[in-house]
Amino acid sequence: KIFEEGPPVIATATTFKEMERAAQRLTALVGYCGAGTVEYLYNAEKDSFYFLELNPRLQVEHPVTEGITGVNMPATQLQIAMGIP
Repeated sequence: KIFEEGPPVIATATTFKEMERAAQRLTALVGYCGAGTVEYLYNAEKDSFYFLELNPRLQVEHPVTEGITGVNMPATQLQIAMGIP
């Protein structure tokens, strides 16, 4: 990976919402509950996205997510593991 970008700036708001819903469906389908990352490849010409991978762990890039959301990802992961809502 050469760079990490967030939030997505070229995907439309509608497509970004579709990505979120697809990630939610995937994690529900496999029964995953925890901090993780669903990655997609986005084709701007076609405004379409393709599943790349589900990482059921925090990644080294998690500070990008923290900067966007204001959520402490390691603390959240521990809270989920301890059953704290």
